[in-house]
Amino acid sequence: MTAECSSYLNADKVLVSGFSCPRTGGDARAVYCCGFQDVKYCCDDPHSFFPYEHSYMWWLSVGALVGLSIAAVVLFAFIITVCVLCYLFISTKPRSKLDTGLSLQMAGKTSC
Repeated sequence: MTAECSSYLNADKVLVSGFSCPRTGGDARAVYCCGFQDVKYCCDDPHSFFPYEHSYMWWLSVGALVGLSIAAVVLFAFIITVCVLCYLFISTKPRSKLDTGLSLQMAGKTSC
């Protein structure tokens, strides 16, 4: 049993000529052509789409969790800082109105 992988352009836009599976000197069980438009390879499972183990996804998940945790801590610190500054601004305002030194008179009354 053999499969033909057609020629394709790889990610660097270089034409890779077609080949048949299994490749000479390769795994004899890899009789299927697998891969994407820009990378093709021989594999032993017709439903295989990626030639690497999926353990790298765990590290991406850990990295995403660490990044999100750091972002959450920074956001939390920003919110706390804003709350503290607002409290300090409100609590240090003078309670009474400032005396401008001008005396106010009622309008409309005239003395004769």
